[in-house]
Amino acid sequence: MSVTHDVPTAEDGDLGLLGALGRQDPELAEVLYAERRRQSTTLQLIAAENFTSPAVLAALGSPLANKYAEGYPGARHHGGCEIADVAERLAVDRARDLFGAEHANVQPHSGSSAVLAAYAALLRPGDTVLALGLPHGGHLTHGSPANFSGRWFDFVGYGVDAETGLVDHDQVRALSRARRPKAIVCGSIAYPRHVDYAFFREVADEVGAYLIADAAHPIGLVAGGAAPSPVPYADIVCATTHKVLRGPRGGMVLCGSELAERVDRAVFPFTQGGAQMHTIAAKAVAFGEAATGAFAAYAHQVVANARVLAAHLAAEGLAVTTGGTDTHLITADPVPLGVDGRTARSRLAAAGMVLDCCALPHADDRGLRLGTAAVTTQGMGEREMRAVATLLAGVLRGDADPVAARDDVRALVTEFPPYPD
Repeated sequence: MSVTHDVPTAEDGDLGLLGALGRQDPELAEVLYAERRRQSTTLQLIAAENFTSPAVLAALGSPLANKYAEGYPGARHHGGCEIADVAERLAVDRARDLFGAEHANVQPHSGSSAVLAAYAALLRPGDTVLALGLPHGGHLTHGSPANFSGRWFDFVGYGVDAETGLVDHDQVRALSRARRPKAIVCGSIAYPRHVDYAFFREVADEVGAYLIADAAHPIGLVAGGAAPSPVPYADIVCATTHKVLRGPRGGMVLCGSELAERVDRAVFPFTQGGAQMHTIAAKAVAFGEAATGAFAAYAHQVVANARVLAAHLAAEGLAVTTGGTDTHLITADPVPLGVDGRTARSRLAAAGMVLDCCALPHADDRGLRLGTAAVTTQGMGEREMRAVATLLAGVLRGDADPVAARDDVRALVTEFPPYPD
């Protein structure tokens, strides 16, 4: 089954006004054309990336990019915001309807900004927070000492079981009882299974903690009905609007009405200034697209593709963590094929297969993290996932020369252009 954008395609000149840019600044225009060629001739397997629709790109390049709009609709600190207010209200209403949330803030510039706002709304410096440890798939904002989260709060990390790779619920409960955190964070950048939000809600209630769901990765699957929603369980849900959701790069925060004012004040004026109105308009477009039956079919196909890809990677000899995936995301250890994670990533990049490294729990080596959101947007299905697994494993085993494999990759992706002309 192939599921592509349910929107009209566009010529080069319509994508970011590259025609006008070529006349004004041909040097930079060539950089952008080169990036489009890169995206169109290599396999985009980074789990956090996707291809937006031409309609989303059009909103990003719209005159709303010119508008300064500090504050919220009806209460701006700049004049001339009456049209910008309409765009933001549309984005908010669509987000609330899409996710069944009482309140949505669509102004965060990124997922990290959304998490920062959640912490600012609920916590004070020095508070204890329980989150998935970084070596087990936690995000930078889940307590890294290099990040604001690790500097301002006392983070306690829980992990995954060494045998199954699944979140260790017994450890979560024991740490919560021992440390009595002010907040518990559930969510990961490298966990391929569904999060048990009901379990985390139960533990949070037991110790009197807030529950924050960092749903940056699965939120697009939630929108398409292909993953459980954290909204009924978490006090605050933080998310990105790109990844599987297929919108512009940005963030959002969902919460109940009782926390709405605290969340809004945490975003503006506490952590951000003026909203990026062109991005908010693009978010509105993406939310509208995600409310369609075509997007629901797409989200389910993303998962189907990931499961097939994971199964065939395992059959080719890679050690797939947790034994598979429930989502768009796969993590795997390439060491059984005789290569470490970083070397594997470089070798695959030379073959035109773009993916990431990630930490492997309970191991010193780095693994591979890949996803199926972008290739599914291109229209690839389960047959192509089997071909991708074969190509990938052949390069890692040394059976295929990366330069020769790149020709095979180019031939595959040429059948599925992300923006057909």
